[in-house]
Amino acid sequence: MDQNLYNLYQLEAVRFHPFFHGVESDTALSLLSLCEVRRYKKAEIILKRDKPREGLLLLLEGLSEVLIKNELNGREEVLEVVQAGEMIGFSSLADFLGVSKQANPEAMVEVKASSDVRAMFIPFEAVRKRWDDPAVHDYLLTQVAIRLKDVYASLAEQVKLATDYGENDAFMIRVQDVMSSGAAAVSPAATIQEAAQLMHNRKISSVLVTENDCLKGIITERDIVERVAAKGADLSAQARTIMTGDPVTISRFAYYYDALSLILLKGIKHLPVIDNSKVEGIVTLSDLLRKKNESVMKTVQKIETAEHDSLPRIKSGIYDIIDRLIRDRIPILKTLEIITNLYDRMTGRIITLSTSELREKGLQQPCEFAFYQMGSSGRGEQFTFTDQDHFLVYESHSKDAEAFFEELGKRITSKMEAAGYARCKGLMMCSEQKWRGSLAVWEERLRTWMLQSTNDHLLLAQNFFSYRLIAGSEELHSKFEALAEEQMKRSRILLYRLAQLEKEHAIPKLDQPIRSLFKLDRKSIDMKKEVLFPYHHSLQILSLMHGKLSGTPMEKINFLQERHVFSKEFAHDLKEAVSTIMTMYVTQRWQQEKAGSALSSVISFARMSTREKEELILSLKALREVQSQAVAKFSL
Repeated sequence: MDQNLYNLYQLEAVRFHPFFHGVESDTALSLLSLCEVRRYKKAEIILKRDKPREGLLLLLEGLSEVLIKNELNGREEVLEVVQAGEMIGFSSLADFLGVSKQANPEAMVEVKASSDVRAMFIPFEAVRKRWDDPAVHDYLLTQVAIRLKDVYASLAEQVKLATDYGENDAFMIRVQDVMSSGAAAVSPAATIQEAAQLMHNRKISSVLVTENDCLKGIITERDIVERVAAKGADLSAQARTIMTGDPVTISRFAYYYDALSLILLKGIKHLPVIDNSKVEGIVTLSDLLRKKNESVMKTVQKIETAEHDSLPRIKSGIYDIIDRLIRDRIPILKTLEIITNLYDRMTGRIITLSTSELREKGLQQPCEFAFYQMGSSGRGEQFTFTDQDHFLVYESHSKDAEAFFEELGKRITSKMEAAGYARCKGLMMCSEQKWRGSLAVWEERLRTWMLQSTNDHLLLAQNFFSYRLIAGSEELHSKFEALAEEQMKRSRILLYRLAQLEKEHAIPKLDQPIRSLFKLDRKSIDMKKEVLFPYHHSLQILSLMHGKLSGTPMEKINFLQERHVFSKEFAHDLKEAVSTIMTMYVTQRWQQEKAGSALSSVISFARMSTREKEELILSLKALREVQSQAVAKFSL
């Protein structure tokens, strides 16, 4: 192409840019003759940090990233993104103006193409010819001021994040650092009296039963009371007759939070420590928590001894524990497991208080019942006191049963409200008639939802199938699950309709890599509505298809792996992805809770480090795969 025609073509592309706007055609063409259009492939370096700048670059197409290398960890941190119509190279203007010495090239930033880029190189010679125009002065000054503000904000935010959460691995205390070595032990053939005497002399609350250094069982103070004192057992009998065989154990190399979670999950207070099948010591709930965080022990005690009037005081204790776990950067899934166990204990205590009050009023429990949580609590993802989501199932259908469980439902709901839970705006609580009933009532209720798959029924089903048994009869729970599973087999249309909903709410793909903090068309993402809900519902569909109705997301992932729906590798990647998403979500919500600000699940990319954004992209990809599998099963 003739050079003049080529320059005319380029002039059309830049004529409205402030640098060329208002200039006569001949002058503009003269300026363009000094310039050069350059093209860069995605990921190609546009400006190297060790190469002196010779002018400015005006982006005509594509995106580029201004990078600085973190010498501590070797990562490239993005300071800003430059879009089409914007310029690169403002840092060299001071040299051009002669107001500063040439910077050390090695200290300069680097610019990389984040997509295919077409840019116009404007040498300082051309800049000099336009320098006297006030419009150019104003434009360059404004751009420098805006970019400087953005870069400062970016650096400040990333420094704050690094300070708050750190890039290095958190210091994790291991069990061997908190356990008691040389645990008291007796042989299986020792007498009960010898075991009790050893506990009395050592002022301890348990003794291990070992043979040839191998653990056979454990005897606790509770065993002495329940199996000896209460039943009049012979003190000369062997220790093996009252011990708890094959007790729960932990490795000395496990982390302290693993021990804490195990103790709370299993409802035990003594945890033998094992290494190569041999006893190395013991860690108790009181020792473990006193050394790490004494407030945890006090909170557990508050829960176990709570009365109606003291329920509100539990909240502050649990929140202290949440704060400590988050500040210590305990893995989020382990944090949620620990907190879920505390909430379950509190709910169990509320149910015990409620049934006791009814007995005191002369109302006898007419049959077995089961109490279930739904929503975030049902998924084991609750970390703050949210709305109530629960229901009751009882065995027989009679007027006495209806009257008793109506009163029980009201008392449970009232006590949970007293503890800090808001009443559900959608009235999904066992105090409401439609969220309690006998097995027969629930069978008909589920049949209606499944056969009449209206949008309202689909929303009810989505929340319902996040259920988890919290308290009550295991036998009744099995019967309830069996009837629910039978209804699912007869009404597959429900799954089809749920899959249709998922197709309409696709998890964001984020094709454009989110590697910077500024100037992207999409600046935030709603973790709850756009990511977590679609993921949970998709996982729910896959689990229901293969016969698993209840359980936490992690339990469902393990189930689907066992059924070969997920490969071992994908299940691992999915758990990592969920951990990443939940860490971002919980951290922000907890900061908002502490600050007393409005709770929001919308996360701004401006608050994320480069590493977090890269992890988000990969995590969303894994969650989208779950959604794709759920939808693909129905050829949608």
